[in-house]
Amino acid sequence: MSVDASQFKNALKLWASGVTVVTAQSETQGLKGMTATSFSSVSADPPQILVCLNQATDTGAVVMERQQFAVNILGSDHQDASNIFAGGGTQEERFASVPWEAGENGAPLLTDALASLECKVVKMVEAGTHWVVIGEVQRVVCRSGDPLLYYNGAYRQLSLA
Repeated sequence: MSVDASQFKNALKLWASGVTVVTAQSETQGLKGMTATSFSSVSADPPQILVCLNQATDTGAVVMERQQFAVNILGSDHQDASNIFAGGGTQEERFASVPWEAGENGAPLLTDALASLECKVVKMVEAGTHWVVIGEVQRVVCRSGDPLLYYNGAYRQLSLA
């Protein structure tokens, strides 16, 4: 029995997730960034994460080229940044709209993000239309705040009872 794409997407909309912006920089292709909700920890020792990037994106191409990237975990007040990096405007317009600084590995770190993880690629596995990128975390910057959540096609915030 096969599941069609709409059934699959409807089921996954019911999975609440955090929101990240994956960033990379290349001398030839410049600054790149995209919103990603497919993000997870893999290992604490060594510290590794995974993120899934569509193979058609220019951000994925730069990650593949440079083998360096950053994952910026967004806070509850970063809906605009999430929307911009989800496809609004050019890459130049995206980075002009948010404060950022270059990380030690050259990848842009969003200075207002809850956390920024600078990573080097350990492995990239092709899976359907995406790359599953496993990165070893080289440096972490943490800040305070509440997370931006995404559930059932809309942004959500924590509700503390």
